[in-house]
Amino acid sequence: MIHSETFVEIATLKERNLIALKEAREAGRHAVGTYCLFSPTELILAAGAIPVSLCGTSQKPIPAAEKVLPRNLCPLIKSSYGFAVTDTCPYFHFADFLLAETTCDGKKKMYELLGELKPVHVMQLPQIQDEAALEYWLLEVRRLKERLENEFGVQITGKALTEAIRLMNEERRSLQALQDVCKAIPSPISGLDLLTVLHNRGFSVDRRAAIGLVDRFAAELRQMAATGISPFTESTPRILLTGVPVGIGSEKLIRIIEESGASVVCLESCGAYKKVEQVREDGDPLRAIAERYLKVPCSCMSPNAGRLELVERLTREFRADGVVDLTWLGCHTYAVESSVLKKHLQQRTGLPFLQIETDYSESDTGQLKVRVEAFLEIVHRSMKRTA
Repeated sequence: MIHSETFVEIATLKERNLIALKEAREAGRHAVGTYCLFSPTELILAAGAIPVSLCGTSQKPIPAAEKVLPRNLCPLIKSSYGFAVTDTCPYFHFADFLLAETTCDGKKKMYELLGELKPVHVMQLPQIQDEAALEYWLLEVRRLKERLENEFGVQITGKALTEAIRLMNEERRSLQALQDVCKAIPSPISGLDLLTVLHNRGFSVDRRAAIGLVDRFAAELRQMAATGISPFTESTPRILLTGVPVGIGSEKLIRIIEESGASVVCLESCGAYKKVEQVREDGDPLRAIAERYLKVPCSCMSPNAGRLELVERLTREFRADGVVDLTWLGCHTYAVESSVLKKHLQQRTGLPFLQIETDYSESDTGQLKVRVEAFLEIVHRSMKRTA
């Protein structure tokens, strides 16, 4: 683990920012809870409110959720609901209302239940990425604008939207610069430490301060890479992890991969590289926001060519030696799409590919370790052939 002061500061943001959020709420500011990358953060910021990421990456509250939800449901949904129903996510506690989106059937029905605990605004997400879908999604973005204005008694101006777009684009630039450091061979940071930074900075109340922290840490990592400081060697297999969202509490696969002798150099998921695409800063800001968010290459989209293109590009940019595709049990869209992704990558890159289907529990850790170790033997053989 990295022991720099900046890393420790970022790694403790989630806990420390609770005080800042509590103080902001006591001072009269509003907060909106979000679960998904499809939630347009710019509108929340332009309304003068605080966007807060909500908890959903831990096994701990799942037993409470299973008193209501089916056991064979996706663990991300069960964890999110469990945190809410047990009131153990303080960010959920401080949120005025929740911003939701119809990415999958399980989340849609879960949001109905959350509506018994907090006001919920559901954005009806089209699941195709064409012009007709964009026009519909733009209506949903405008409907969110009206809800925020009515809820908080404000007017969201074009100027406020433009400023919010610029702030979020600066955050995206910062996140990309951080992750791009891992293109160095060897990477100066482990995948587990990278996940710690990506996960915890999402809970920051002061986004500008978080951007500064991430930029400072990225600069430290670039210096480490330049001087050859790394937990890995140049011959360590480089793994790209794609698939479902991962956070602290659901990081077991990353841990297993790296304990088995590889380096996770890229996380393609919506908490990582899917976040970095910019919103254009010219023209109608609402349309620009709608365009960018509808482009997210989530497996709920059909077809989802964007994900195939993104993963292929990232394997080349990060010089990956293998691809691991993670699917949560019960997440049917990612499970079905895995075979499509595997075929595409084998035709275009020839890289070894492993699909893992699991949940948040540690019950299958031994089995996963055996599978990962066998996969890495294939990766090593592939590396020798291409050397």
